[in-house]
Amino acid sequence: MSVDELKNSWSAIADIGGKDVVFREAIATGVLQLSSSGIEAVKGRSKKGDVREISTIASIQAVKETPRILPHCHTIPIEGCSVEWQIEGCNLRCTVTVRTHWRTGVEMEALCGVNAGLLCAWDMLKSVEKDSEGQYPDSRINNVHVLKKSKGDQHN
Repeated sequence: MSVDELKNSWSAIADIGGKDVVFREAIATGVLQLSSSGIEAVKGRSKKGDVREISTIASIQAVKETPRILPHCHTIPIEGCSVEWQIEGCNLRCTVTVRTHWRTGVEMEALCGVNAGLLCAWDMLKSVEKDSEGQYPDSRINNVHVLKKSKGDQHN
């Protein structure tokens, strides 16, 4: 494949230069299914530390680094990000809200935040979640999705 053919096979980043800067918000969520021992570790402290506290940091970092992870995402001036955790039976739910005034939405940032938070929690709970054969019979990341995407109405 020639250099010109290779260049023509790449997609372009969407041109957002003509769009207005407006308030945008996205909320995404997902769950990490765990064993009862994993949930107890979340309620207390895992061998690696406070699962929700450290996983919140991972979520925020992922929100800020989204364009480095997803090559077609624009660099967006993030104005706010919140991460919430809920225990729902044997599920640990992560919900990430991202806000900005910009030309494009922040749903990919919210989704990256949720996924990174859940992956961090899984990593912190590996010693509890692994069975005798080193497998994860109870651990699953499920139902990651955008709950809400807003454009134009500022809610502070």
